[in-house]
Amino acid sequence: RTNETIVTMSVHRAIVRGQAKTAARPASGTCRGAKSVPRPRRTNFTSTSGKGRVPRLNSTGSDAHWLTEPIAARQPVNPDPGLINEDFKPTEESKRTFDASDVAALWIGLVISVPAYYLAGSLVELGMSWWQGIMTVFVSNAIVLVPMILNAHSGTKYGVPFPVLTRAAFGVRGATVVGVLRGLVACVWFGIQTWVGGTSLLTLYEALAGPIVAAPIAFVGGITGPQFGFFLAFWLVQVGVLYKGIESIRIVEKYSAPILIGLSGALLAWAFWRANGIGPMLSATSQFGPGGPKEGQFMKVFLPSVTANVGFWSTLSLNIPDFTRYAKSQKAQLTGQAIGLPVFMALFSFLGVAVTSSTTVIFGEVISDPVQVVSRIQGLAPTVLSLIGLLLATISTNIAANVVAPANALVNLAPRKISFTKGAFITAVLGIVTQPWRLLSSTEGYIFTWLIGYSALLGPIAGIIIADYFLVRQRTLDIDALYSTSGDYWYSGGYHGKAFLAMVIGVLPSLPGFLDVAIPSITVPKIFQSLYSCAWFVGFGVSIVAYLALTRE
Repeated sequence: RTNETIVTMSVHRAIVRGQAKTAARPASGTCRGAKSVPRPRRTNFTSTSGKGRVPRLNSTGSDAHWLTEPIAARQPVNPDPGLINEDFKPTEESKRTFDASDVAALWIGLVISVPAYYLAGSLVELGMSWWQGIMTVFVSNAIVLVPMILNAHSGTKYGVPFPVLTRAAFGVRGATVVGVLRGLVACVWFGIQTWVGGTSLLTLYEALAGPIVAAPIAFVGGITGPQFGFFLAFWLVQVGVLYKGIESIRIVEKYSAPILIGLSGALLAWAFWRANGIGPMLSATSQFGPGGPKEGQFMKVFLPSVTANVGFWSTLSLNIPDFTRYAKSQKAQLTGQAIGLPVFMALFSFLGVAVTSSTTVIFGEVISDPVQVVSRIQGLAPTVLSLIGLLLATISTNIAANVVAPANALVNLAPRKISFTKGAFITAVLGIVTQPWRLLSSTEGYIFTWLIGYSALLGPIAGIIIADYFLVRQRTLDIDALYSTSGDYWYSGGYHGKAFLAMVIGVLPSLPGFLDVAIPSITVPKIFQSLYSCAWFVGFGVSIVAYLALTRE
């Protein structure tokens, strides 16, 4: 099997356990030495100057609905030089470049990927009918769209990236902790996806030119020269895209989307033509119906699967402001996300189910790996088109999902020394340093259990950020304080202890279930296993209640 299949099978097993989460999770902790931490104030002011506060109508006023609020980005007054650089300055309205089509294209580029190809098919394997599997994917992504749009609101309104926005809830220094811990695991995933992309390209090359015989190289972990060469080639292509920063990413996403849609449609048409129909999978009935082998057990699979699919984009639901800070309006980010995420996720999942079903007729066996499918299509033109599609699909997903967040987290560490481009290069280098081929070959089960469990703890972070922005501050931020070591967001030594405490409280209900999965010798009551199967939702809800209670006057 290719390493892509290894990745996907790990995700499949995680879905069965109801815990698939695909990225990083900031660890929790509380600040030390905090004596009296001021409660975040509900304020009608958005800026502070030497002459005092400048009043601004509260955004909850009757003249502005939260979905249609105007952009309020402006440059901060007297910012601390250690908290700002050109990449971290608020993006003002005149410099916005993302319209609704750009936001939709971003999501289409993210959605059309090899892991997403498997989602509905894996649910069919668990006993669902094809339409139940696709419905589950659609419902899950409609659910995750809610925190996605809510978190995107602040980025669009104030034009600042995720690390800067989290300063309001976690403190100026506390935001650095959250950003770094979220970004480090994304670096690991960047390396893994780059390795998968490189080995997939090698598979297609060998399908065209024949197998390459090469001995393993000891000093690079036992992989062969061609494997390492294709990995580096794929890595260099991505680094080239990152060279000009976020605008080059926007261009890649925008022009990749129609190409990927066209190639996906061509693959579906080919499968339908060769199989004289879609095949047996779409005619299979649900195993949960009357008389089925799993009669009455639908919800036991449905709820963990929803959590798993929500977790698929849980990291981006946090740092989506990194992209929506360039959106031209709230309408643009809302419309683009509503079209690009749930709709295309469901459509692409259908394609995965349909093509996988057709392989039983075309090749006489079920082939769920799309790389293996296209490698069996003979001819130069199909191979070249497959190569282009694979490159665009993996690059558009990997760069947006696994580079932007850690790059901004690194900028937040030292804005005067690190730009976004430098942060992106450092992220790419760390992706090599992690030696993803070792992670996949030697400790597959261990590393994915911990990475998936780590990401399953993202719910509390999302809950705290949303509660702070919408319920405590009522969508009004002090731009000057976001860039100050003496403003409202400095709290005690730069950390908001109550936010970290709320995060810990949100994590606790899911902790026993995680330990039960991560450490085989530990057994916990079923209630904790059930809580862990819905960890994102539990952490999200508990952290909101805890944060509101802790910050109440």
